[in-house]
Amino acid sequence: MENHNPVYVFATWKIQEGQIENVLELLKTVQKESVKEQGNLFYKIHQVNSDLNTIVLYEGYTNELAVAEHRSSVYFQDILAAKIVPLLEQREVILTTLIE
Repeated sequence: MENHNPVYVFATWKIQEGQIENVLELLKTVQKESVKEQGNLFYKIHQVNSDLNTIVLYEGYTNELAVAEHRSSVYFQDILAAKIVPLLEQREVILTTLIE
């Protein structure tokens, strides 16, 4: 049975030295497009206080299908996968369900 609970994504990116401005500029476009998606609840970009080269994304989606649609979108593939990922040292993505 498909999960109909909202899915929350926590993505931690360690960005290569000297690339933070490039990544944030690209990421703003991804954020702007992501929040237009029907299944998107929010898309928040955080910078780690103790390490300015580390970004944490906090995203909410209506369900797992919405996450899949987000990942298959043109801007996700063209910008995030093609342009941002090569600038990362590390990338961890965790999908979660809220415990009420």
